[in-house]
Amino acid sequence: MKKLLFALTLLAGLAWAGLGSAQRSPQELYEGTVPAPDVFDFLSWLNVDKPLTMSGLLGKIVILDFWTYGCVNCLHVIPVLERVEKKYADEVVVIGVHSAKFETEGKLENLRQVVQRYGIHHPVVNDHDFVVWRSYGARAWPTVAIVDPRGYLVIRQSGEIPFEAFDNYLSGMIAYYDELDPDIIDRRPIELALEGAGDPGTPLLFPGKVLADAAGQRLFIADSSHNRIVIADLETYEVLDIIGSGGRGYEDGAFESARFDKPQGMALLGDSLIIADVNNHSIRSANLLTGEVSTLAGNGAMGRSGIGELGPARLKTSPLRSPWDVEVYDPEARTLHVAMAGTHQLFILDLAAERLYPSVGNGREANLNGVGLADSELAQPSGLYYDGAGKLYFADSESSTIRLADFESDLVSVVAGTTDNSLFDFGDIDGELGVNRLQHALGVEGAPNGDLFIADTYNSRIRMIPAGETATQTLFGLGGTGGFKDGDAAMAEFDEPGGISYAKGILYVADTNNHAIRAIDLERGLVDTIQFPNPETLIIDRDSLVLLGGNAAAGAHIELEPQSLAPGSGMLHLRLSLPAGFKINPLIESRLVLRSDAGWTDTTTIHEAEQDIAIGFDKSGTRLDAELTLYYCRVEAEELCYIEMTTWGIPYQVGADAETDAVVLGREIVPPEL
Repeated sequence: MKKLLFALTLLAGLAWAGLGSAQRSPQELYEGTVPAPDVFDFLSWLNVDKPLTMSGLLGKIVILDFWTYGCVNCLHVIPVLERVEKKYADEVVVIGVHSAKFETEGKLENLRQVVQRYGIHHPVVNDHDFVVWRSYGARAWPTVAIVDPRGYLVIRQSGEIPFEAFDNYLSGMIAYYDELDPDIIDRRPIELALEGAGDPGTPLLFPGKVLADAAGQRLFIADSSHNRIVIADLETYEVLDIIGSGGRGYEDGAFESARFDKPQGMALLGDSLIIADVNNHSIRSANLLTGEVSTLAGNGAMGRSGIGELGPARLKTSPLRSPWDVEVYDPEARTLHVAMAGTHQLFILDLAAERLYPSVGNGREANLNGVGLADSELAQPSGLYYDGAGKLYFADSESSTIRLADFESDLVSVVAGTTDNSLFDFGDIDGELGVNRLQHALGVEGAPNGDLFIADTYNSRIRMIPAGETATQTLFGLGGTGGFKDGDAAMAEFDEPGGISYAKGILYVADTNNHAIRAIDLERGLVDTIQFPNPETLIIDRDSLVLLGGNAAAGAHIELEPQSLAPGSGMLHLRLSLPAGFKINPLIESRLVLRSDAGWTDTTTIHEAEQDIAIGFDKSGTRLDAELTLYYCRVEAEELCYIEMTTWGIPYQVGADAETDAVVLGREIVPPEL
């Protein structure tokens, strides 16, 4: 997937590094000769209210960023482009061209969630059929193409490109065109319609990982997009403390002032919580006795090449690359395993000796098994489970496998997922090893009896390999399409779960896209959503909302009787019954998502309790599924918000003799305290 990081030579020679002016004329460097393909017709866009065209962007320098959201190297490009957008806001337009590797990544609603999760503030086009990708000759994720202000393609380059290279090239291009004619570059801003530009105010925001501490009766939650760690009581779920101010940044110090940037995996070592601070490319430590955060490894910057062994002198001064998870190796020796997703390796952090060194993987992104630990090849390891006896299981997300690094035999093998040494052999299949398939799994966990649990992220399923067996079986998320419901195995749904942790018969799940932590009672076979009894402690600022849950995960599903509908234009009548003194909250966007088995999806913003939605029924479909996410509050009390989630199943047949073209979706809303 990833090319070598700094092959900065393609169409512009050495121009990226700002070293090419002596070898190429400014005209050769900054003027393209081939018109940029205008191939955006019929594609869906995010962050703009109408599709963009290359002809409509004449006068702008356009940067096309070809990416897929599960690729860590693509995620490395996002903050670089954010800096470009800020510095060259008047001259440059960045367009994210999302050409999905995985089927799940190609769905518009999932892409919308990711745009919100990573705070992407430029237009994004859903290129799920690779139309734009092929037209621009992209070959790998990430790839960047630059179009000059006259509309001609001048650069196409694969790999991660540093801000300094963009800065040198763009400043030169702007100066060149301004000298030619100051009117060539159009410095008027384009209009944006940002997806989730504000924090919706949920207690958690895209939580990535969770850690259950049975001995200490604590639950640690990586509240990733709130850039903090939440500590709750394991029995009551009362919020006990918060590590981090909630502000994005890199700052050590007291819990209330420390800053993180998309923290993920955690491990408990004595009285310290060790944290993988992904976008700060650092391993942080939170002392639970003193309330202080410190940095153990990394310096807040991203490394630009493979990382070798780091000793005491360099441990806190050398940059790392996207550490995604940590796991205790030997508590007495104070050593930890680190999943270094950005270098496609596993590392060992020896705190006693102040050393960090690679233990598994040679740094090449691939899926190579059956070889020694150092010679194996990994693909974005993102979740760890160590059994305490020499066996380290890891969720190797980009190969869609769960793999085992056996430190006794010095071998890497596959436990679940493809055994074909492929990065593109993924799916949604249970069964024996060799048959079963996963899709971008991010989490793995074990129980004391030897059972192994998998957060099969893109399939929105929780899977299990029973102790002593080799076949996977789906425990929860049987629908496999993503949703938010509590209940038994037949009912419960998740949406891209990213982390799991076991304690005392309960499997805790970071249900990332549902902004929730779910608790699976393995003996009873039931899923519940954790509700905080003191949610007001999670307010980041007074403009944020407290989301109390209401019937949030009550599993409300209404299956309508088969409908006989007239073809052509029709109507859905949404009829919600709110109790007296309540209203739909105007500060958060409530939505009704419609999905047809004919292959289309549509989202409508809900403003009123009674709302009519135009829809067309045709013979190509036989079922419609509706998913309501409703935020409501007391009148004049918008700061306290409830959430109601309801789904409807609507089987139907279209016939010319049908007497109606309308379907009624009704729901009585009952707040939990009434």
